[in-house]
Amino acid sequence: MNALIIEDEEVASERLSLLIHRYDPSIDIVGVLDSVKSAVQWFKENPMPDLVFLDIHLGDGLSFQIFEEIPQTPPIIFTTAFDEYAVKAFKLRSIDYLLKPVRSDELQAAMEKFKSWRGTGQTPGIPISELRSLLQGQMPSYKSRFSVVVGQKIKTIEIADIAYFRAQGNNTFLVTHTKNEYAVDFTLDQLSGMLDPKLFFRLNRQFLSQISAIEQVLVYPKSKLKIQLKPKSDLEVMVSSERSASFKRWLDGEV
Repeated sequence: MNALIIEDEEVASERLSLLIHRYDPSIDIVGVLDSVKSAVQWFKENPMPDLVFLDIHLGDGLSFQIFEEIPQTPPIIFTTAFDEYAVKAFKLRSIDYLLKPVRSDELQAAMEKFKSWRGTGQTPGIPISELRSLLQGQMPSYKSRFSVVVGQKIKTIEIADIAYFRAQGNNTFLVTHTKNEYAVDFTLDQLSGMLDPKLFFRLNRQFLSQISAIEQVLVYPKSKLKIQLKPKSDLEVMVSSERSASFKRWLDGEV
């Protein structure tokens, strides 16, 4: 069996690859892709894989867009940071999904379900267009504010006041335009699905920035980009060459 991973978070794709090989070392992971654009190109140039592990939100758009350009849809196990209310759409339609962070037992159950389907010769799921409409109909509006704990009080931070989010170890911090910093109970991966993609972009593993916090973009060799944020971060903020094209499209408002 061969499998394709489409996931724009390097840590998440590495974890998924590890869990897949723990489940069955013979599974051949034929590719790890991180964008709609690269996935469309891959499908045009390669045979259809037996199974695709597909993240819903990619840096350059919703992954459903891939199969609007590819005539054939392979069996898919979705990965998502959405809460349980949203993934009911998948469960009710017998579409398998893995809630991030992916757990070993959940991956095993999804794989066993896929194998049982494969043995009957059936194709699981429903048309991508129908699934997309179903999911979008259940998705909430993007978050407009966050509540944070300050001492023994709870403070509300409006989206417009947030410059960026940064990850440090197992913690995530919200940084405001006025340089105030607060801990939040979400990972950057979860936040990516909660925030308006027109306003926020996942720069790398550590930073998720609002458009208004991008002060300057410097072009480095091999298409890498160095981002100067405001307020300034003590850490170097780089956008990889793989994500630079998506970032530029985001700057241009092409979301």
